[in-house]
Amino acid sequence: MAEQENGAAQQSPQIKMNTLSQFIRDMSFENVLAQRGTGGDVQPDVQVAVNLDAKKRNTEHQYEVVVKLNISSKNKDSDDVLFVLEMEYVGVFHIEGVQDEQLHPFLLIECPRMIFPFIRRIVSDVTRDGGFPPLNLENIDFVQLYRNEIARRQAQSSEQKADA
Repeated sequence: MAEQENGAAQQSPQIKMNTLSQFIRDMSFENVLAQRGTGGDVQPDVQVAVNLDAKKRNTEHQYEVVVKLNISSKNKDSDDVLFVLEMEYVGVFHIEGVQDEQLHPFLLIECPRMIFPFIRRIVSDVTRDGGFPPLNLENIDFVQLYRNEIARRQAQSSEQKADA
């Protein structure tokens, strides 16, 4: 039995993943509330949109994963915008041992999971430094986000075929 387990372990490649670097490619924080000069009691309603992108770099086994956030906060009572935060956060990864058919989900699920704590910290610091209570992002379910995108693409593809 131990020999069978050992053989199976040898057949599946060992996955190697290293985060080589991570950085903010682009960020914008617009404090609309301060620009208007209004204050008072506000009930914030925060909306977070997340987009992911990944691409192969020129160096072998290196990939770039981009997490794009668009966060807006509006006052629940008046629907006035309080702030808007847009950010592109990039992680550069060295990845080996992932089968080709598993690489796309790996890049768009596991890689964002690795850099998300840093993104959460930046969002918290920026909103706090902008004069608002720190916004602590909830965990993002990158598996569900990936599944939703695949389903959206399949539906779009079906619509295009139906129109043709």
